Amino acid sequence: MAQWQALRKRSYKLASIREEIEAWEREYLSPCACLSSDSRGRVTYEKPCPIRTKFQRDRDRIVYSNAFKRLKHKTQVFLSPLGDHYRTRLTHTLEVSTIARTMARALRLNEDLAEAIALGHDLGHTPFGHGGEVVLKEIYSEAFSHREQSVRVVDVLENQGHGLNLTFEVRDGILKHSKGYGAVLPEEPNEMPATVEGKVVRFADIMAYLNHDLDDAIRSGVIHQKQVPKHCTEVLGHSHSERIRTMINDLVMSTRIEDGEMHLAVSQSVSQAMDLLRQFLYDNVYRSEQVHGEFVKAKKILSELYYYLLENPEVFERELRKMEMGPFPAGTTRERKVCDFAASITDRYALNLYEEIFFPMPLV
Repeated sequence: MAQWQALRKRSYKLASIREEIEAWEREYLSPCACLSSDSRGRVTYEKPCPIRTKFQRDRDRIVYSNAFKRLKHKTQVFLSPLGDHYRTRLTHTLEVSTIARTMARALRLNEDLAEAIALGHDLGHTPFGHGGEVVLKEIYSEAFSHREQSVRVVDVLENQGHGLNLTFEVRDGILKHSKGYGAVLPEEPNEMPATVEGKVVRFADIMAYLNHDLDDAIRSGVIHQKQVPKHCTEVLGHSHSERIRTMINDLVMSTRIEDGEMHLAVSQSVSQAMDLLRQFLYDNVYRSEQVHGEFVKAKKILSELYYYLLENPEVFERELRKMEMGPFPAGTTRERKVCDFAASITDRYALNLYEEIFFPMPLV
């Protein structure tokens, strides 16, 4: 507080609140943090905001986007759950954001950048969770991925085809947030986020889903608490709050700065427990008969909608208007447009559209 008050006394030389914030960042944040004033900027130049930094503006644009609103009706693990307490893609995103901000603050990194990346990291995720992603890989392109689709959302699909014009750092963090089945921090340099804040989001993502997917799986009865490997509970804790606290504290205390670079890390014991819990979820939840069976149905719905919309352009154009999508860049193929649409719709939109198109309607 004293630092901030001293900075405010010197702020009469500054022209705006944004400049005060940027000066505070230079004064307080770690030398390893990405300062908003040092951003590589946007593809299209914009006049600076007098109040918000570049990363604050990015965060706000993401929150107000249509793609962000749709996350509330997109699957995390369990398809269209009726229970009020199951996670959706939106609640997952908010939990990732919260964890990322906590770790960024503790490490004196740029919280606004970490939050913006976290809030935008799943904007391109398909309906029906990873099952939707798999079907678009099969019927559109093997190269399809939700992380690249998330960048396409913010670059091309949002704002009536104009995109959100986000900063390089936020776009980079969104593109490189995903781990798949690999290590939290990749060995391939081209896959590593350009900022430490982007790396923080990769850790926050796995910390969030390890905990909430376990919660939801127990709540649904897919697994029971006693099935969770004993080593995981002994190291990480028995409850959601204990596990999150253990993971965050361990990362903050294990992270080191060497040769001017911040190296994010967790201890060997916590890393092993997280890996064990991750494998347990893959074997007993994501690949369980109950979850896999529903994804098989979802894949059928999405693939049949895809081919129908390819063959019926008038219906497709009608649905694009309802989704407020377009115009698309010149030269965009119909297949690419239908893929963008299929990736953008929510679970319930897909189910309702499928019923409208393929279910017989009784005469009244």
